[in-house]
Amino acid sequence: MLIATWNINGVKARLDALLAWLDERSPDIACLQEIKSVDENFPRQAIEERGYHVETHGQKGFNGVALLSKMAPTAVDRGLPGDETDEHARYIEGVWETDSGPLRVASLYLPNGNPIDTPKFAYKLAWMERLIAHARAALEREEPLVLAGDYNVIPQRADAAFPDNWLGDALFQPESRAAFRRLMNLGLTDALRASTDADGTYTFWDYQAGAWQKNNGIRIDHLLLSPEAQERLVSVGIDKHVRAWEKPSDHVPVVVELADQP
Repeated sequence: MLIATWNINGVKARLDALLAWLDERSPDIACLQEIKSVDENFPRQAIEERGYHVETHGQKGFNGVALLSKMAPTAVDRGLPGDETDEHARYIEGVWETDSGPLRVASLYLPNGNPIDTPKFAYKLAWMERLIAHARAALEREEPLVLAGDYNVIPQRADAAFPDNWLGDALFQPESRAAFRRLMNLGLTDALRASTDADGTYTFWDYQAGAWQKNNGIRIDHLLLSPEAQERLVSVGIDKHVRAWEKPSDHVPVVVELADQP
């Protein structure tokens, strides 16, 4: 089974690229972030024509997450628990019944948090604490769980081409990285780092200053696996070539392959 995450940076603007990638990669479940579309305006028909079921949690103009899957989920939850006043569309979670039992997959878009001297950074850290609490409860189910998405966190210096350039950024603050470690320490596995420790492994290249051409990238898109999912891990890949397509997102898809049985 192939499970992918991709910050699409506007599904309408990148629809051609999304459809081309679905045709090429054929993921079983694709987790999208930053769809920037309300649910009723999501271009679901073109995706459904390719055999995908579509679940969205959107809002106008920014944020928004989606789950595309070859098989319809049996349950879908929208919104990260823990703050009923939070109106940002940043989290959607689905459950799929497989031959070996339930599979739970979430698509998340963690807040950017910049500038760090504003309430945006406090919101980021509070959101991460809510995610930790939710993940802790989810792990108690002892079932395959994949938390996939744009975490807006650079976990280690090796995850940036020029880490010192990010010292003043919310993505690389000690508080952000510490919260990410607390999440990981619940027993989750970073799928990509479980398969490679190579430098130069990035998922995002800014549109400015020739970042893509210079490979001045960062790794902020992650697939975190519960122990039950980790024992099924076969491989992980970054579809880096998608960044060179016409009108690309500044992120690229990351894809994990899980075996059907442990």
